[in-house]
Amino acid sequence: MVPIDVAVFLSHQPLFQQLSPQQLQALVPATREVRGQKGQVIFQRGDTCDGMYLLVYGKVKLALCSNGGVEKVVEILHPGQSFGEAAMFLGKAFPVMAQFIEDGLLLHVSVQAIQAAIASDSGFAQRMLAGLSLRLHNLMRDVARYSVENSLQRVAGYLLQLQRQRDDSLVRLAVNKNVIASRLNITPETFSRVLHSLVEQGAIAVNGRDIDIVDLSLLQQLEAQ
Repeated sequence: MVPIDVAVFLSHQPLFQQLSPQQLQALVPATREVRGQKGQVIFQRGDTCDGMYLLVYGKVKLALCSNGGVEKVVEILHPGQSFGEAAMFLGKAFPVMAQFIEDGLLLHVSVQAIQAAIASDSGFAQRMLAGLSLRLHNLMRDVARYSVENSLQRVAGYLLQLQRQRDDSLVRLAVNKNVIASRLNITPETFSRVLHSLVEQGAIAVNGRDIDIVDLSLLQQLEAQ
């Protein structure tokens, strides 16, 4: 496999794109590739955190596992997203496990290199803080949804989120239904039942992982009810 050009990749990421060429080059020796296959664990909950990760391609899930083996998916990460920053700054162990849910490539940037970039560029620190704040905001939004929204509202909201990301009425479930159901804090059976209900109501049409949003306004009404 041909190694990627780390400096070029970082220069196109929102978090790093304002760094100078010299600052980007300083990160290269402290950055390593982490390639993995579907199902491969990147780190376990409790492992030492010595840097942050950026997803180049593939998908990664962050999850918590109970002693009984029940898994709760906390986040599904897509190319361009980063993770591990909070544990890195706190000097704590990872609070979740991370696993490839399809073949992928990560870049791991050491904590020392990140600290040096922050020291040399206050704007980098601000962008890092903004990213952490957005993740906290999304976490609080999820907690609020799980507390007050029913399963139909959660699924409708998830489909609408996909629609906004693609700006297209035809969306595709990027991961299997079990992972999505765990992310929405419902059972896979409930997720399938809600999709069937949305089809019966004329809001969507389903073909495997492809979902056509037939009536956008109806789906929006169902999310808001």
